[in-house]
Amino acid sequence: MKTKNPVVLIILFALGWAFMYADRNILSPVMGTIQNDWDLSKSELGLMSTVFFIAYAVMQIPAGFLADRIGRVKVLVAGYILFGIGTLLSGAAPGLIMFLFIRMITGLGEGTYYGPQYGISSNFIPKKYRGVSSAMINSGMAIGISAGFIASSYFTFTLKKDWQFSFYVFGVLTVVVALLIGLFVKDDYRHKQSAKEKQMMEHVNMKVLFSKNHLITYILIFCSLYGFFSMMTWLPYYLQTERGVSGSQTGIIASLVPWASIPGALLFGFLSDRIKNKKILIVLLSILGTVCQFVIPYTNSFSYMIVGLIVYGLIGKLALDPVLISYIADNTPSSMYSRAYSIFNFAGMSSSIFAPYITGYLAEATGKIEIGFYVSGVLLLVGGFLFLFSDSKPATTVLKLKRIEIEKV
Repeated sequence: MKTKNPVVLIILFALGWAFMYADRNILSPVMGTIQNDWDLSKSELGLMSTVFFIAYAVMQIPAGFLADRIGRVKVLVAGYILFGIGTLLSGAAPGLIMFLFIRMITGLGEGTYYGPQYGISSNFIPKKYRGVSSAMINSGMAIGISAGFIASSYFTFTLKKDWQFSFYVFGVLTVVVALLIGLFVKDDYRHKQSAKEKQMMEHVNMKVLFSKNHLITYILIFCSLYGFFSMMTWLPYYLQTERGVSGSQTGIIASLVPWASIPGALLFGFLSDRIKNKKILIVLLSILGTVCQFVIPYTNSFSYMIVGLIVYGLIGKLALDPVLISYIADNTPSSMYSRAYSIFNFAGMSSSIFAPYITGYLAEATGKIEIGFYVSGVLLLVGGFLFLFSDSKPATTVLKLKRIEIEKV
């Protein structure tokens, strides 16, 4: 039953991302309903996402290190089942305190997915398809964002179900996906290492994971995700308050970003697989993303704003991710993939804790929500500029470790 067939891996891992992002977005459409049921303030509503993302970010690094030690599939599946149970129990929470505790557990469960998943896919999928395969896997994120919004709204407001119903449905389906991954995905984890490999690992683990190339990539992904989470959090509010768009239309317009990201990610993932020096492509995407972050709030034309959103989807965070994932793999020995990707995602997801709050704070302080978009653009430009100082080739230590792994096989 176990397989390392790239097609099977891509389908299952894309499904994994779809349910992760659906879970995060089934909450948004029903926040008003929950607020009325439990008599909550806006700050208490905000805690629901904050608690989740803190737990998710904190879990990244330990999950990656544990996966490289005891097995990537084991850690991924165990965490994903915990995530599914947490989603299911979220619907049964009697009040805010218990709901926050369950969302924290859910975040911990989801936090085991990123590093082990990309560790497995980067190891089994040939290097020449690494970028485009990551883009195909990431397409599950866009599908999940829309599925979460649409399903939650449909169940609650069209079918007149309780808001808890969406959590029950997605919780059960999430556990099913976890079982499918555990049943079909092969793990290449090896308990035995050669003496030569062990000796090198003892001395260079941290040095490799925090090399100049890695550190610059961690900074860039933080800057990229800062703008993404700021936009996804505040874009509907901005459209309603500053652009006069009706509430029923904001969800559709906001969905332009994730849907446009699918062809963009596939295109740039394909290009990254066919060029040796990814630095040029990464810097170019950073500059174009910066331009979009400025154009969207600056232009007075509604049409230009829509174009800006679509272009941002094509070249923004979800399009840049596959290229950076491929770049990390090029600069990391396969035995350290889970750790490297977990640190990478921790750096990126840390922005999800700060971006929504800082954007809101700046909006209150200045009276203009646009300032948050400009800050996001400047950060992305800084990240792209720093990437100019990365090395085009992996460090000598990484090349030596990769050579040892090849000799071992």
